[in-house]
Amino acid sequence: MRHRRRRHLLRGLGGEQLSPADATDFRNAAEAAKGLAGRRVTVAGLGVSGMPAARALHGLGARVTVVNGGDGEGPRRQAAELEALGITVRLGDDRTLPEGTELVVTTPGFKPGSPLFEAAGRAGVPVWGDVELAWRLRGPDSPPWLAVTGTNGKTTTVQMLASILRAAGLRTAAVGNIGVSLIDVVLEQEPYDGLDVLAVELSSYQLHWAPSLRPHSAVVLNLAPDHLDWHGSMEAYAADKGRIYEGNQVACVYNADESPSQAGAGPRTEDLVRAADVAEGARAIGFTLGAPAPSQLGVVEGVLVDRAFVPNRHQQAQELAETGDIHPAAPHNIANALAAAALARAFGVPATAVRDGLRAFTPDAHRITHVADTGGIAWVDDSKATNTHAAEASLAAYDPIVWIAGGLAKGAAFDELVAASAPRLRGAVLMGADRHLIREALARHAPDVPVTDLERTDTGAMAEAVRAAKSLARPGDTVLLAPACASMDMFVNYNARGDAFAEAVRALASAEGHSEE
Repeated sequence: MRHRRRRHLLRGLGGEQLSPADATDFRNAAEAAKGLAGRRVTVAGLGVSGMPAARALHGLGARVTVVNGGDGEGPRRQAAELEALGITVRLGDDRTLPEGTELVVTTPGFKPGSPLFEAAGRAGVPVWGDVELAWRLRGPDSPPWLAVTGTNGKTTTVQMLASILRAAGLRTAAVGNIGVSLIDVVLEQEPYDGLDVLAVELSSYQLHWAPSLRPHSAVVLNLAPDHLDWHGSMEAYAADKGRIYEGNQVACVYNADESPSQAGAGPRTEDLVRAADVAEGARAIGFTLGAPAPSQLGVVEGVLVDRAFVPNRHQQAQELAETGDIHPAAPHNIANALAAAALARAFGVPATAVRDGLRAFTPDAHRITHVADTGGIAWVDDSKATNTHAAEASLAAYDPIVWIAGGLAKGAAFDELVAASAPRLRGAVLMGADRHLIREALARHAPDVPVTDLERTDTGAMAEAVRAAKSLARPGDTVLLAPACASMDMFVNYNARGDAFAEAVRALASAEGHSEE
């Protein structure tokens, strides 16, 4: 039974069922999407999301206009591709709503207060995100979605989940915000036809515009202040993350270790589960780096243990894998593995597949990647740590550390990060536009830690940073690139920053004749 009246009730922290979801039935949403034929639809933005949306809508018979603020070489090339299909493209203006628009489908980058959406609101025109469109385009045999969001760890967790599902013999793919259009997936474009289940990464931007989404099971890995310029507040950011739990069919997976301070004085993932309306029978499932309580997954003496998906969770536990099966076995990566295991177990995957999938998984580059050893010093690239929450998790994995940090702070404060990490720091090398903010936090909370401040802000500064770190480090130390900042002040993206670090380290290793990995 489902209830239309919204309830905010969680009985499930001990494994009992959560409150039922709203009565809206979206199983026939694909039928509703057929009503797009002949309608005037504006697609906001090109790129990875906008192109598939425009093609799909055009294929359904909609009269599509694409608007895009940029008009450089890339957008022109994409515009020509769409215009060849008969789609209208307007470059250089994404603020004005085309006349007669009946629906707007937006790509994730547009802020809710954008002039285009304000005009749509005044005209009574609905706005869907690309994920909302994909959800509505599902066919009756579309595979279930196991959905992942969070401030940090989304991509790694989704890839771990896909690896576990494949180890169970299931046909799956890691899709969504990871760089694969969900629209192409649900329309079964090659190579996504015939899949059994989807491992779906979703950003807070995508969730904001996806009110109909109802996954099989979902997780919010963690919450920390991020993208607040887009969402407007920590509360709004967390609320958009929490949309992923709405209507969950089997399991709402949450981070049982998260404290209010870790959540940036805002809601915790547990609080988001409490607020969600879910399908009757859905359960709250926690994950923890400690020993698990009933209806949790956790760690006991180096073993990942399931006390949620067992016949008697109050008396039984199932061994899933060893922490040594996770690469790298840093604490935050073990947490990612537990979250992935919880979603897989919610889908009925056996314990052996969790172990085999984690063993087979190799993380992407620039995620706590061991680059080389020189003179007993380990060099680790975590350029993907682009905010303080990610950097704190990375710093917690090593001791002692020479820390390379800095870049664009995006409004972040560094006091909490530095205070938590100070006992592990041998030294720090700071670079980038907002390095002074980290330097000031170090002066307040770690005044005895030696700091090298590099004024140089071109890409060649990374080689200088590596040399400076070498002078501070001792045998047994780890030199860790965990910038806690975005990269665009000096580099094209975090990948380029990590590549520059790895290149400089390998040049140092080669010059000194040391081993690399």
